[in-house]
Amino acid sequence: MDLGLKRELEEKVRAGERLTREDGIALYESDDLAWLGGLAHEVRTRKNGDVVHFNVNRHLNMTNVCTASCAYCSFQRKPGEKDAYTMRIEEAVKLAKAMESENLTELHIVNGLHPNLPWRYYPRSLRELKAALPHVSLKAFTATEIHHFETISGMSASEILDELIDAGLESLTGGGAEIFDWEVRQHIVDHRTHWEDWSRIHRLAHEKGLKTPCTMLYGHIEEPRHRVDHVLRLRELQDETGGFQVFIPLRYQHDFVDMQDGKVRNRLQARTQMATGAEALKTFAVSRLLFDNVPHVKVFWVMHGVQTAQLALQHGADDMDGSVVEYKITHDADNFGTPNKLTREDLLDLIRDAGFRPVERNTRYEIIREYEGPDPKLRESPQPMRV
Repeated sequence: MDLGLKRELEEKVRAGERLTREDGIALYESDDLAWLGGLAHEVRTRKNGDVVHFNVNRHLNMTNVCTASCAYCSFQRKPGEKDAYTMRIEEAVKLAKAMESENLTELHIVNGLHPNLPWRYYPRSLRELKAALPHVSLKAFTATEIHHFETISGMSASEILDELIDAGLESLTGGGAEIFDWEVRQHIVDHRTHWEDWSRIHRLAHEKGLKTPCTMLYGHIEEPRHRVDHVLRLRELQDETGGFQVFIPLRYQHDFVDMQDGKVRNRLQARTQMATGAEALKTFAVSRLLFDNVPHVKVFWVMHGVQTAQLALQHGADDMDGSVVEYKITHDADNFGTPNKLTREDLLDLIRDAGFRPVERNTRYEIIREYEGPDPKLRESPQPMRV
C-alpha cells in the first residue's frame, strides 16, 4: 500500500468517516500488520477504552443429528451413526444444572437440524432450563435453526420467536452466517438458510427487542473481498435495526484428528489451509475498522488459541469469550491444543497479561463486575498498545 493511500485511510478512520468496500479490500491487501493493528486499536480504544469484556458461560448442544452436511462441519451426524445423540429434555436440564457453579450467567444453545424432533421440544426445553436456572440467560438457536423450526412447525418466524421469548429466550446466537456471498456459500453450506432468510430472522428478532451477535466464518475458500462483502451486509442491516451487539470472526478449523469412527467429515480441508495467526489478526483489525456501528468485536479463544486471542485484543477485539466447558462444535473438529475450559480466574489472568482491565458482563453487555487491571507500578506489567 502506498503512503498516500495509507494516510488517506488513517485520516478517514480518525475523522470517523465510514470506510468503503474498496477501502476494506485495500486494508486486506496491506502487509503492514503493525499499522493495521494500531489503527484498529485506536477505534476499539475510542469505543471501549482499556476494557476487555468477558462472561461466564457454558455451551449446551442437545443434539448433533442434522439433516445438513455442510462441507466444513465435523459436528453433524446422521440418524443411526455411532456417535449420534439426542438428549431428552430432562437430560439437558440435568447437564445444565451441573454447569451452574462459578456464578454462571449464560447458557449458549446450538443444535443440529434434527429431522424428527417436534417443534414443541424446543420451547419446552427453554422453559424447563429457565425454571431450573432462573438467573441464567438463555442464548439459543441460530437463524438457521429458526428457519428449520418454520418448516417443522408450519408457523412463521415471528410466531416462533414470540413463543421462544415467552419461554425464556434472551438472544439468538450468531451462527449460520458463514460467508454470505453465493460464490462461496454454495460450496460450503448444505442447508437453505442464506442471506435473505438469515437477515430476515435477525431483523425480526431485533424488532422484538432482542439483541443478537453476528458472525463470519473465515479462512477456508473465501477471499478477502468476500469477507468485506459479508461485513458490509451486516453493517447495512445494523444501520437499519441497531440490534447487533457484537461481531465475532470465527476461524475455520481442520479435522486434525480422525473422529472416533475414523471418518473425516470436513470436505474442505484437502484444498484449504487454516488461517495463520497473522491472517486472523488482520481479519480482526479490518473487521473492527469496517464495522463502525457495532459496539463490540469478540475473539472466541477456542477457535484461535489463547495466545492469538490475547493478541487480537491489540487488533480491535474488546471481548474474550468465554469460560467454556466442552465446546463440542469446535473440539469435535480440531483438537489442536485449545483447552476445554477456562475459569473466571483464567480469563482474568489472560486479560491482565495482555495489558487490559477485565470487566464481567451479562448477555446484554450490562456490567456485572469490574476488576483491577494490570498493576502499573510493576515495570514488567503489560500495557495496552499506545494510541
